[in-house]
Amino acid sequence: MTHYAPLIAALVTMLLTAILLYSKVGREIQDVPNERSLHDAPVPRIGGVGLMAGVLSAWALMLVSLAWWVVLPLLALFAVSLLDDMRGLPVRLRLSAHVVAAVILVFGSGIVAQSAMLALIAVLGVVWMTNLYNFMDGSDGLAGGMTLFGFTMYGFAALMHGDEIQAMLNFSIGGAALGFLYYNFYPARVFMGDAGSIPLGFLAAAMGLWGWQQGHWPAWFPLLVFFPFVADATVTLAKRTVRGAKITEAHREHYYQRLVQMGWGHRNVALLEYALMFAAGVSAIWGIRQPTEWSWYLFLLWGGIYALLMLVLDNRWQAFQRGRHG
Repeated sequence: MTHYAPLIAALVTMLLTAILLYSKVGREIQDVPNERSLHDAPVPRIGGVGLMAGVLSAWALMLVSLAWWVVLPLLALFAVSLLDDMRGLPVRLRLSAHVVAAVILVFGSGIVAQSAMLALIAVLGVVWMTNLYNFMDGSDGLAGGMTLFGFTMYGFAALMHGDEIQAMLNFSIGGAALGFLYYNFYPARVFMGDAGSIPLGFLAAAMGLWGWQQGHWPAWFPLLVFFPFVADATVTLAKRTVRGAKITEAHREHYYQRLVQMGWGHRNVALLEYALMFAAGVSAIWGIRQPTEWSWYLFLLWGGIYALLMLVLDNRWQAFQRGRHG
């Protein structure tokens, strides 16, 4: 039955999302456009409920193989994030939940026994990944696509080491993302909301950490698999910090957001990002079979690619702004 887990994840996500989309809940929980938005009209943001239901339904087939230190904080984050989507919660409360979830994950995984400093770095990394996924969830099909490509690469890497269960756990997340994309690819009829993006960001870190602890891949592998999100979010927030802007304020300064504003549109931006996601993931899969020094070459390569892309986009954005105000 485990072989059917990804299919079950996709079907449950599609079915429940459709039900919620045309229900009273879908009409009440809306993503109202703000300073950060790239859409003009309210869109239901209940896709995360369907997505997480799909993941958990598939994971139920592999219940005995699940790690409590992944599932428990995942459920807590989903509950807190869903409440945030429905009523709105203070930033401090949300961030506290993210930190607690990261601490549970890191302590449960046993990293603390290896090194206290490594555990601290891991907690910070998990919190950052949890939030950057939310930062990058602002364009049709983007976060869903990263989920599909990223966790599928995790699954293939697990299969390469003969761990079919770990592979199916990850493929199930990718399957749920595929079901969600049926409604979320341009023009999006539903958004995942924080109830989707926050748990997915946590899972990107958690499943990456779990696979590393099992010896399926080196520590750098998850970073390279999710490099398109990591690079855009990290550089954008670093630039805002240097400029003195509040990182908690809504904005449209991410590179993908600027591409949409410059006329590329949601569809073309998604397809471009998909190409980058696929290429980064494949290079990471290739890299885990190479000598250790190749990881440095891969990060230098992708760092160079993104530095060039960002430089070009920064120049194009400045020209675009001059044209608008000139």
